[in-house]
Amino acid sequence: MKRLPKVFSDMIYAILVVLGAYALLVLALTVFQRNLMYHPDRTVPTPASYGVPEMALERLETPDGHPLLAWWRAPASPDAPVLLYLHGNAGHLGDRADKVRPYLDRGYGVLLVTYRYNAGAGGKPSEEGLTTDARTAFEALKSRGVDPSRIVLYGESLGTGLVVRLAGEDRFGALVLEAPYSSIADVAASIYWYVPVRWLLKDRFDSTARIAAVNAPLLIVHGGLDTVIEPRFAKKLFEAAADPKQFIMIDEAHHTNLYDFGMGPRVIDFIEASVR
Repeated sequence: MKRLPKVFSDMIYAILVVLGAYALLVLALTVFQRNLMYHPDRTVPTPASYGVPEMALERLETPDGHPLLAWWRAPASPDAPVLLYLHGNAGHLGDRADKVRPYLDRGYGVLLVTYRYNAGAGGKPSEEGLTTDARTAFEALKSRGVDPSRIVLYGESLGTGLVVRLAGEDRFGALVLEAPYSSIADVAASIYWYVPVRWLLKDRFDSTARIAAVNAPLLIVHGGLDTVIEPRFAKKLFEAAADPKQFIMIDEAHHTNLYDFGMGPRVIDFIEASVR
């Protein structure tokens, strides 16, 4: 049997090396995908140290035994709205103190809760685990006598997928989505376009598939300069939603600075027109 010319054998070897490297890359992204998606933070911030001393630090126990760190302030009156605020994939509750300040000043109740992988709660992140965390927080509000019609489900970034899921399961007053996505698969595929992400992704957070089941007023606010979750994904989600719905694009804002450009008053206007 004749041996292949050296140029062909070298070419085949190079192709095998590239394929092997690609396979290792795909394997690494598959194995460590949750490390890329979730960023644990063990900080246990106190409300007073972040400028919201009227809030109280609490722990909410999930059915599977994870004590979620939460900050709570009851509404100033029984008919005031109550926000259930679920934040993004990184940082801690103190990073959201400035965002909830407009609602506290308005007399709203606020329950700001973090996830099982943060603040010493002892859990590991997954879509189903975080969904349990979100349900735990919602049930905590109901157990305190809050009428579900007064509850505003508020999601920030990653948290938008959780509140959209909650919104399809129970009665509530209104839904606010800050910098949302259509699905994590859509966002991941735009970043890792060279990998078959849609086949490999464990936590999909498919908000587009769930948003049509939402039967309450919806507000989406997004930054026109957002490069973390591109505006097109928020627009896709908005198009799939039923009326009544509103979309506010803040052209000069990025992913995390929407409140620097007046998001708070706009959300308050929406809530007061929607939750009565």
